[in-house]
Amino acid sequence: MKALVFDTGPIISLATNNLLQILRPLQERFKGDFYITKGVHYEIIERPLKSRRFKFEALQVERVIEEGILQIYEDKKIETRAKQILDQVNSCFKARNQYVKAVQLAEVETLILSKELNASATIVDEMITRLLIENPGEIQNLMSRRLREPVDVNKANLRQIQKTFKDIKILRSAELVTVAYEMGVLNKYLVNIPHAKKELLDGLLWGVKLNGCAISEKEIADILKTTRK
Repeated sequence: MKALVFDTGPIISLATNNLLQILRPLQERFKGDFYITKGVHYEIIERPLKSRRFKFEALQVERVIEEGILQIYEDKKIETRAKQILDQVNSCFKARNQYVKAVQLAEVETLILSKELNASATIVDEMITRLLIENPGEIQNLMSRRLREPVDVNKANLRQIQKTFKDIKILRSAELVTVAYEMGVLNKYLVNIPHAKKELLDGLLWGVKLNGCAISEKEIADILKTTRK
């Protein structure tokens, strides 16, 4: 099945930057399906609708779902499996003699669905979730820096997690907005200023970074240098 599976973070980042509009042209170019899990739907729709702060963003995302651009994939087996793996992941790291919560249920559901569908890629912005796939050994160092405490790791657990999620390809909202930029989808935002196209791409990348996409300043600079203008 040709599919992309979206975690919560990238959808929130697109919504808060008024960029949900890029999903339809991206899907048309991809010629496949865009999926979210029930857990992601709860985080981006059900929970925000009970609040005030993110209600408007939730309504915008719900419109995208009603239009069929994002589809909710419902499977009880995925939810059950995700809870099992969540316990395993969150028993990998210890600080101050307590386990450190590394990921949320919706993130694990997203990864499991991606494996189930053999998806072309999983769209994830959160650093630790990406590191589980790409470089799990670095999570210990990252947590130590964040907590300013030594962090112990259950290496056997971590190896099993890496094996479970082997071969998942990760993309971020940064890659999505870069592709949309190259497609000309966002040319309506070009204005009469020097280096308008470069400034547009820079604004897009910093917009998603400041809303949770784990992309470094160096990566942004590299994209600006290499992306087709």
